[in-house]
Amino acid sequence: MRKAVVKILSVLLALAVLAASASIGAGAISYKNKVNVKSESVLMVNMDSNQVVYEKDPDSKRYPASTTKIMTYIIAVENIDDLENTRIEVKQKLIDQLRNTGSSLSNMGDHVGKKVRVIDLLYSMMVPSGNDAALILADYVGGGDIEKFVDMMNKKAEELGCENTHFQNPDGLHHKDHYTTARDLYKITTYALTLPRFMEICNTTEYTCEGDEYPITTTNYLIDEYRGGQYYYMYAKGIKTGTTDEAGRCLVTTASADGYSYILILLGAPYKEGVQEEYFTFYDAADLFRWALVDLELKTIKTTSTPVCEAKVKYVWGQDKVTLLPERSLNAIVPKDIKPENIVVDTDIPEEIEAPLYTDKSVGTATVYYVDSSGGEKQKIATVNLVPEQQLERSAILVVLDVFGTIWRSAWFLIVIGVIVLIVVIYIIAAKIHRAKVRKKRQVKRYRNF
Repeated sequence: MRKAVVKILSVLLALAVLAASASIGAGAISYKNKVNVKSESVLMVNMDSNQVVYEKDPDSKRYPASTTKIMTYIIAVENIDDLENTRIEVKQKLIDQLRNTGSSLSNMGDHVGKKVRVIDLLYSMMVPSGNDAALILADYVGGGDIEKFVDMMNKKAEELGCENTHFQNPDGLHHKDHYTTARDLYKITTYALTLPRFMEICNTTEYTCEGDEYPITTTNYLIDEYRGGQYYYMYAKGIKTGTTDEAGRCLVTTASADGYSYILILLGAPYKEGVQEEYFTFYDAADLFRWALVDLELKTIKTTSTPVCEAKVKYVWGQDKVTLLPERSLNAIVPKDIKPENIVVDTDIPEEIEAPLYTDKSVGTATVYYVDSSGGEKQKIATVNLVPEQQLERSAILVVLDVFGTIWRSAWFLIVIGVIVLIVVIYIIAAKIHRAKVRKKRQVKRYRNF
């Protein structure tokens, strides 16, 4: 019963994520900033409005490394009823499978042959990024078949509207056919944030599993005040790191301050084991969060009482124009120093609008764009419906006059009138000729009588 409910909720949540994704696609803006971003792909979204505020190559396929485990978490939680009390045996063959792979591990090797709580496995997978915990969960949910679990991951990705994602494993170890994009990973993470315990676990820096003497610690220095050092950023929360030579540094994280919240996806920051091991993703994240939280704010671009344009109206007595207003107030995250010239509005309305007009019925649309002061292409903020400022009734007299005018101007009417005129002219000419012949005959007859 619970699994059926979970599946229904899963579908509903997936639809909600798709709706949110559609909304950000409609108004994706990438504001200029002075951050020297090292990551190859970036997507930063305001979590309250689902508005993109910065992006860099967000649709190129990238290797996700251990950020893969966000999807692993989704599949595990949706298919295990009781996270606290369900226990899974730790199999030696799963631990052996990771030997010499360069995997990040938790402490599951100390529990071989024992049964471990699912909640401990989830912490072990997400906090220290344990590939061992990921395999144990996948093996259990897949009924001993990890490939079946991976199939479930790919099916879920498709369900969430991910167009450029394919998984080959539950842990993120490199495979040429294991990839995603920053935009797809945003969709996956947004969905995961709706699931039980996800953010609680992902924002944990230290956790002690049942039966252990020592805690496991996070790989995410951005949120770790004690071990993070120069990488620590006080407003950051969660979510998941990932690193391989092929993927580079990867990071999914969020930050909240002063009533604003942002989610950030970073893929492909420079990394090479033993050569380049700096955590550029943490620098990128902190710098982008500072910029967004300091330089951007929510502003009302257009209100329902802000005139957008005038439109010609038809069939209204004594009035030939009407003012059009936005159907709803338009709010957007914009730079704090925005100027009127940075906002451009393009309208799409008929050349002439026929009455009757109602204040709650759309007659066209307005697309609002942001244009940077230094130039560049227009970036769409949103499209809103336009409604008349006032209700206008239709004049029956003007309708009748228009009908007559239309008839008078119609080609067929002109042809008919032309034919009638031609017939009349021919008749008049024929009549004149006929009368001339009659007069001539009378003159000839009169002459003969003499």
